[in-house]
Amino acid sequence: MYPSLTSDVLAQLRRQRRYPAVSVLMPTHRRDPDKAQDPVRLRNLMTEAKERLEADPAVTRDTRIDVTQQLDLALGEIDLVHAEDGLVIFAAPGEHEVWMVGRSVPERVVLSDTYLTRNLVSAQAVERPFWVLAVSADRVSLWSGAADRATESETGGFPLSRTNENFDAERREQIGDVPSTFTDEATRQFLKGADAAMGAVLKSDPRPLYVAGEAAALSLLDDVGTVSRGATGRLTHGGLASGPGDAVWQAVRPVLQERAEQEVSGVLDDLDRARGRRAFAAGLDEIHQNVESGRVALLAVEENYRETVRESGGHLVPAEPGDLDAVTDIVDEIVERSLDTGAQVRFVPDGTLAEVGGIASALRY
Repeated sequence: MYPSLTSDVLAQLRRQRRYPAVSVLMPTHRRDPDKAQDPVRLRNLMTEAKERLEADPAVTRDTRIDVTQQLDLALGEIDLVHAEDGLVIFAAPGEHEVWMVGRSVPERVVLSDTYLTRNLVSAQAVERPFWVLAVSADRVSLWSGAADRATESETGGFPLSRTNENFDAERREQIGDVPSTFTDEATRQFLKGADAAMGAVLKSDPRPLYVAGEAAALSLLDDVGTVSRGATGRLTHGGLASGPGDAVWQAVRPVLQERAEQEVSGVLDDLDRARGRRAFAAGLDEIHQNVESGRVALLAVEENYRETVRESGGHLVPAEPGDLDAVTDIVDEIVERSLDTGAQVRFVPDGTLAEVGGIASALRY
């Protein structure tokens, strides 16, 4: 995913466009043998998109040529060699966008007057970047984490290290200096400097912070500074200051999973409280009405829930994709409208909201 996928960028992508705004979504693969099929599947999807443009009577010849060219330009920018888990392509008259995301997306081709952005919204929520500060007596490294990886960062002057002289056993024996590594003054000053450097990084790039190290290292870091005491999570795990990235990621993954589960539980708790104060809505029709009036404060949606509907008598009724006035993915529109009105949007695993039809909300009033 582009590192610039911010809330402002998402808002720009959500704006209405001149028909047709084409969205092409495809799950991709990082490794063979599945990866080998991605180029073929991508060509087939792009062919389908062009055929849909050709067959749509609402698309003029000039517009069709324009959007087809935009699709070709987008195709030329795609590097499936370095694919992640999902590919999102947008094309409309005069513009195109290509996004790689670190989570799978459903295979779809949609023509509308807006792009399908819910998968980017979901990916942004899941791929929230975080920091891992790995601490040892002679090295402190900083790791930039995402949904499935951690890479070492040189932000803020990291990694910080001390010379081996500080850990020369023979030298210590000669001068009679044999205190614990984490009680000598030099180590205190070293970790104090690391704390200050991390504080500067957080000020310029605020993210959740996880601190990892031996128990003695974490204790001393607490004693000499402030960043670890305000950390999102702590890992009593030594040997990570020199990496590699996969080891850092494997160490932090259980903590991230636990946090994700806590967030889902928090969403369900918020919905239960909304029920208690009679500020709860569920089902597409009811939620759609509340979203339009700006009453939704929290929208919870199952990851892959989508429905095709049309409006009849002021209500939403099921429809087929080819029906007149059908909205191909009303859930995407509800997500977009919720974000536009300042609501929180949270995606939860499929089945979490089965009792209420896959979508629920807490209302402002």
